[in-house]
This record gives sequence, structure tokens and C-alpha cells, in this order.
Amino acid sequence: MKLVKFILVGFVFGIVLTKSEAVSWYRIYEMFQFQSFHMYGIIMVAVLTGIVGIQIIKRYHLKDYSGAPICIPDKEHSTARYLLGGIIFGLGWALAGSCPGPIFILIGAGFTSVIVVLLGAVLGTFLYGVLKNKLPH
Repeated sequence: MKLVKFILVGFVFGIVLTKSEAVSWYRIYEMFQFQSFHMYGIIMVAVLTGIVGIQIIKRYHLKDYSGAPICIPDKEHSTARYLLGGIIFGLGWALAGSCPGPIFILIGAGFTSVIVVLLGAVLGTFLYGVLKNKLPH
């Protein structure tokens, strides 16, 4: 019963992404073709929400659901790794037509072909785990 609130938040998140058309392949295509501001607006709202949320967590020393303090370590200042990671993520997003969150929403909406994209994402995550110690961090 404790996890029901997280499941409900997930459902609401899925409904919001679906209604805002953030899971639409056509909207993603428009974004990568620089034909529409729609997705950039959604991304900017998400970034601003994240900034405000992190500041609230840090300022009020909030705790997680188990009562432990939320500690957010500072990121390392390494431009090259973030650029490379962003390029790889963006290429995957452009090729698949979906980023990780909407994959589950699309499967839940009945687009079963997206299971192939999910398997690719899981395989990529597994390969990173295998190669992590050999990669420059």
C-alpha cells in the first residue's frame, strides 16, 4: 500500500505526457527538424521544474519517503563527457523516436512495436554496466 502513491504519480505523469503530445513521434520529429517549439517548451518547463525542485530540496533539507535526508552531490565539471553522453542520448532519441520515459507510456497505450525500443534501451544499459569500468569517467 505504501507504493500506491508512486504508482498513481506514474499514471498521472503518463497521462500528462500523453495529453501534451510529448510521446508523439511526430512531435519528436518536428523537434529534431527544428519545425516546432512544442517539445522545446516542454523540455524547458521540465528543466525549470527540476531547478526549482532541487533548490527546495537543498534549502529545506527535505527527506525521502523512508526518512533519510536527500543528498544531491555536485556534478563533476567535465564538458566533454556531458557533450558525448548528450550526443549519444540525442541520437538514440532521434532514431527511436522516443526517450526512456515515454517508452513505457507508449507500450501501455498499446504500441507493442515499442517493445523493440525498450529491449534496445535495456541492452544499452546492460552494455554500459559491463563496460563502465573500462570507460573514461
